[in-house]
Amino acid sequence: MPRAIWSGAISFGLVTVPIHVVSATEDHSLRFHQYHRKDMGRVRVRKYCEVEDQEVTQDEIGKGYEVTKGQVVPVRDEELRELPLPTARAIEIEAFVPEEDIDPLRIGDGYYLQADGGVAAKPYTLLRKALERSSKVAVAKYAWSGRERLGILRVRDDAIVLHSMRWPDEVRSPAELAPPAERVSQDEIDGARLLMERMSRDDLEGEEFTDRYTQALEQLIEAKREGRQPPEMPAQEAPEGKVMDLMAALEKSVRAARQSRGEGEDATVHELPKKKAPAKKTAAKTAKKAPAKKTAKKPAAGTADSATHKDKTAQKDGAAHRATGRSAAKKPRRSA
Repeated sequence: MPRAIWSGAISFGLVTVPIHVVSATEDHSLRFHQYHRKDMGRVRVRKYCEVEDQEVTQDEIGKGYEVTKGQVVPVRDEELRELPLPTARAIEIEAFVPEEDIDPLRIGDGYYLQADGGVAAKPYTLLRKALERSSKVAVAKYAWSGRERLGILRVRDDAIVLHSMRWPDEVRSPAELAPPAERVSQDEIDGARLLMERMSRDDLEGEEFTDRYTQALEQLIEAKREGRQPPEMPAQEAPEGKVMDLMAALEKSVRAARQSRGEGEDATVHELPKKKAPAKKTAAKTAKKAPAKKTAKKPAAGTADSATHKDKTAQKDGAAHRATGRSAAKKPRRSA
């Protein structure tokens, strides 16, 4: 168990829970030292006193606040611990809020809060179970490292966890980083949601979530230590450049996600929605499929077409009249 980095109490109304604060995370990154390239001699940072021009040890170093160029006010660690603040010795719970109301950008490092002795076991368990059943987190204030801080308390398994938080004015606004406004179609949104569905999972366990950089770095160091050739980086496909067709990129991503799951091309999935034809083109196609019936238009009066139409009508009437006359002339006369 790692050592306690702070000891105090949780103040919950009139309930006090003595606790130790223990780091909840570990850093497994490989650390490098600085060396002189010429002879591989270790390069160290040494602390010197400007007045005496000599190196000093850590025990001789203290804190101080520079008021003016020549005036420094010394502040001892004991004085910081004795500040007249409730949060100097306790984690003061101020409120309880739904966890989804906390912006993740404000959440920092996590620490386990360990009950300090048997006396603290019951109030510690009481607070933990109350937090579990409320589905809320506790917002608290505490003073560490020379300043008052904000934090949240939540439950993880059988322990209470303290997360440090940034104050509201410590989070920068992203307004100036927003990209230019772009229109996104409903088909593209549906395609992105389908891709999210194909990539969804219930846990974060597996080979995809291992630190491959540290593994590769360890292999590099081991190979150089043994005088072997370091492993080569596997060949990667060259990037295709700027993606012009967003729908095609989404369809390709869905197929890749399907293959990574071992589902194959024949797996039953919802296909990406097809693009709908614009309204104008649809209207044009409808017009082509159902052409309008041709109707003879009457020529307007007073036009050349109107006169031609009248002549043709008169000719037809005259021909009909002459035909009637010839028919009447052929009939025999009746005797008196």
